[in-house]
Amino acid sequence: MSQPVVTRFAPSPTGYLHIGGARTALFNWVYARKLGGKMLLRIEDTDRERSTEAAVSAILDGMSWLGLDWDGEPISQFERADRHAEIAMQLLAQGKAYKCYCSPEELTEMREAARAAGKPPRYDGRWRDRDESEAPEGVKPVIRIKAPQSGEIVVEDQVQGRVVFKAQNLDDFIILRSDGTPTYMHAVVVDDHDMGVTHIIRGDDHLTNAARQIVIYQALGWDVPVMAHIPLIHGPDGAKLSKRHGAMGVEAYRQMGYLPEALRNYLARLGWAHGDDEIFSTAQMVEWFSLEALNKGASRFDFVKLGNLNGHYIREAEPVRLYEVMVDTASELGRNADYLGLVNNKTTALAAIPELQPRAKTVLELIDLAQFIYTERPLALEEKAAALLGEEGLAHIAALVPQFEALQDWSVSSIDACVRAYAETSDVKLGKVAQPLRAALTGRTVSPGIFEVMVLIGKSESLGRLKDQAAKVAA
Repeated sequence: MSQPVVTRFAPSPTGYLHIGGARTALFNWVYARKLGGKMLLRIEDTDRERSTEAAVSAILDGMSWLGLDWDGEPISQFERADRHAEIAMQLLAQGKAYKCYCSPEELTEMREAARAAGKPPRYDGRWRDRDESEAPEGVKPVIRIKAPQSGEIVVEDQVQGRVVFKAQNLDDFIILRSDGTPTYMHAVVVDDHDMGVTHIIRGDDHLTNAARQIVIYQALGWDVPVMAHIPLIHGPDGAKLSKRHGAMGVEAYRQMGYLPEALRNYLARLGWAHGDDEIFSTAQMVEWFSLEALNKGASRFDFVKLGNLNGHYIREAEPVRLYEVMVDTASELGRNADYLGLVNNKTTALAAIPELQPRAKTVLELIDLAQFIYTERPLALEEKAAALLGEEGLAHIAALVPQFEALQDWSVSSIDACVRAYAETSDVKLGKVAQPLRAALTGRTVSPGIFEVMVLIGKSESLGRLKDQAAKVAA
């Protein structure tokens, strides 16, 4: 029976869960789910100065919001330091690693000499075969692995193909520092082995690390996991993704009004494809995903495509769910007027959402569009809306107010008939009447159907808002 698939996502808690990390987590998650395996979560918190509990929380919250659940409890790399040291000592005892007593000054001289000779700066192996009796007094040594000095180290990568590193270009790198703490390179190998990781899916910036990690695997006689190094995400201009492109934390995307299913769908398409399919469910993603279909080239982040995709998912979402997301988003952003307006007008907001969905690409746009429900009189007018309420527009409103007051049936069809009859009698196009009505009733030039708006906010509120504007005619 074949070994069950175990993937892992291993972020460093030195900041938020950035978008590249989220995509790495997604690919690990979807691959494990496809094959009925497990995805484990390891927090690589060995950098004690930069690792924070707040960052750990942000990573866990970001993954939970994205719907990427992990198996078991998150593992702290820092808490496994004794195990890392134990394995380093095992390598030392087996003669596969050695103590190095080089001073910082010696290492600096080594680097400078290598640079002067036009070679890459690397350790020259001077303590590799020296007797410990030559060790200087009072110096705590580091432990270095004995890397192969000839031949090749081959990474059989599922994305990049066969990648060959010449052993002569690798030095005897440190696996345990002089204070007894492990290096990242060593800790990763021990953790992946102990966690039973079968597949390592990560960014291709780790490809050179793979060669060094294989050296440790081979020294220990451990099986090397299957590796898949995925290209990094670039900005629309082809440059490395930065904050101006969208290299923000996952929580920033939530606050900008993107839905998790839209972000999952979009991230999956950044580096992976299933034919020409652009929109697919998470279930389809799990069914279709394969490492072979991952792209070798870098992907470009595109906010326009993300916005269009998000608009699709907003149109597909249940109004009740969108209402809850709108309330949560308004609360998280400290938009108290919107939060209270939505909470205090839940029934009206829920009734309005189906009218808003086709007009919005983000949850923030939904909130903005819903403001007509609870905005206080007299309405603040957007510049374009105010321009529609000139002499002619206000005259139409003033003429319609008494006709609206006389309506017994306050319904879309009744209001529609009233306005159409007025436009025909006045010999003006319907838009010339409807547009000033929209401006007066919502303060905007974009809203749901204006007759629907009038029914949603009710007769009394509609007349109040129209009279506020009609009063300007008399003034």
